[in-house]
Amino acid sequence: MGHPCDSAQLAIPYSLIPDPCSCIIEEALIRAFEPASGPDGTCMKTGIIGLPQVGKTSLFKILTKAKLEEKGYSNPREEHIGVARVPDERLDKLSALYSPKKTTYAVVEYVDVAAIGQEALKETAFLTSLRNVDALIHVLRAFENDAIPHVGPIDPLRDIKSVEFDLMISDLTQIEKRLERLEKDLKKGRTSELEREQALLLRSKEALEKEQPLRELEMTADEKKLIKGFMFLSQKPILYVVNIGESTTLGDDLEAAVSQFKLDEVAARPNAGATAICGKVEAELAEMDDEEAAEFLGSYGLRESGLVRLIRKSYELLGLISFFTAGEDECRAWTIPLGSKAPQGAGAIHSDLEHHFIRAETIRWDALLDAGSEAAARSRGTLRLEGKEYVVQDGDVMHIRHSG
Repeated sequence: MGHPCDSAQLAIPYSLIPDPCSCIIEEALIRAFEPASGPDGTCMKTGIIGLPQVGKTSLFKILTKAKLEEKGYSNPREEHIGVARVPDERLDKLSALYSPKKTTYAVVEYVDVAAIGQEALKETAFLTSLRNVDALIHVLRAFENDAIPHVGPIDPLRDIKSVEFDLMISDLTQIEKRLERLEKDLKKGRTSELEREQALLLRSKEALEKEQPLRELEMTADEKKLIKGFMFLSQKPILYVVNIGESTTLGDDLEAAVSQFKLDEVAARPNAGATAICGKVEAELAEMDDEEAAEFLGSYGLRESGLVRLIRKSYELLGLISFFTAGEDECRAWTIPLGSKAPQGAGAIHSDLEHHFIRAETIRWDALLDAGSEAAARSRGTLRLEGKEYVVQDGDVMHIRHSG
């Protein structure tokens, strides 16, 4: 397995994510139960990785508005953790309907780690930071700037292969150590569980030796559960983010970037994706109010910022959708996996709601807005009752009935 170079989780309107689902839960429920996902509502954790001088930390600062120059961020090897708010046009409209005391947006937690490489991957703290995230964003340099040094020519595809190689080597080392211990354990006494683990790790080892990341290896749900504790780096879903330079044709350049740098094939692989941003423009947008930002984007022929596409792609990659709770006290956005049933949607707020779920009164969020109120929607007959087996559909608004 030779090194390729030798040869060579916020600002996204949820209306832009493929029809996230929605829920309205009566005010009494919101008062009775505390959020299950933590006080900050974090629903997923995404690690931002990349080689030196690619704009990785700049992207993190734009996403989270973190001030890394402040005391406490002076160590370049230290991980940075921040939370990005996820604006949602639909939540804004529901808030306009209910005029709540509080509107709470969904958030994404991001972790910015030191520049990646084989030496960094030998450090325990660095490895721990990466293994504890749900997905990876790999920032790729595609901009020219003499003031920011870069080793060799700009080549995002080469950088992908280089970093992927390092991730796979880390996993391979971990697997080989575990296989040595398994062999000893099996000599002491064979069990079906140890044999299954050994067979899966041998299959994973074979894939890695063929330079196939584990995210591309087909596994059953039981197999994924069996090796979940290893938190293999090359198994994590990955989003490639091409950081291009500013231009007068930025809109077209962003659309063409993935193909221009020959990333279509890697982006089409299982559990992978790609998008493009212009870090310089995003940094300017981060300092503007909404009206200024819209005008600035329009000057480039853009309707949305690169960060909107980035977070949308992150959600698509992880198979996540959004739902709402709404009432006079609070309108709030939550995040659940695509395909969740109604009880699991309620359980995202608190486990007791899932346990005591009876049924859900359901309507599309836009139909609710069109009716003007739940009472009006009910009188129109557009509300329907759904049971425990109902799979929450994109755009649903649900009024939860429970026995708690």
